[in-house]
Amino acid sequence: MKKIVLITLLVLFIDQASKIYIKTHFTLGHSVDVFKWFKLAFVENPGMAYGLHFGGAIGKYALSLVRIALVIGIIVMFKKWLKEGASNYLIVPMSLIFAGAIGNLIDGMFYGLIFDTGTTFNASVGHWIPYEGLSKLGGGGYASFMNGCVVDMLYFPLFKFNWPTWVPGIGGTEFEFFRPVFNIADSAITVGAAIILIFKKKAFPNGLNF
Repeated sequence: MKKIVLITLLVLFIDQASKIYIKTHFTLGHSVDVFKWFKLAFVENPGMAYGLHFGGAIGKYALSLVRIALVIGIIVMFKKWLKEGASNYLIVPMSLIFAGAIGNLIDGMFYGLIFDTGTTFNASVGHWIPYEGLSKLGGGGYASFMNGCVVDMLYFPLFKFNWPTWVPGIGGTEFEFFRPVFNIADSAITVGAAIILIFKKKAFPNGLNF
């Protein structure tokens, strides 16, 4: 149990500290080159990991409920796995996934309440509306409970090229890897899932048993 708590708290601290710093020191859309292949680029994401989202306010509520269900489900499974003496090949990556889910859940649930400005959904036009300037903690909030946006900032444009014109459908367009901007919570979820896939036989020596 201590290992789960330590991993979760460490990931959450790094995740939230980086998000709060970016949101209070970067204007929306601003980027800084760390290396040629790595940038800090501030975007706000109203949906899921790596920029994916769906719907407007209703989609936000639905996504928050899914994240809450995921967190509760993992807690239930942790109790089961610890009782069964599960190995670190399962406990460690699931702790990363657990922390990542909580990290993005915090943004969606509370950032609209604790920051004075943020990206908001305009139902009359059916679009998310960006904002200008730096955000500050406090100030009455910019959105209701569960309607805050997730802060993303990690951008790795490793390479790009233009597709040959003869390629059907995409010829002449630019391809960039890796285009999505993400955060520490997204990274924790991705790394945790990758570890489980790579070491699935050690994580589940007796097969999947829920």
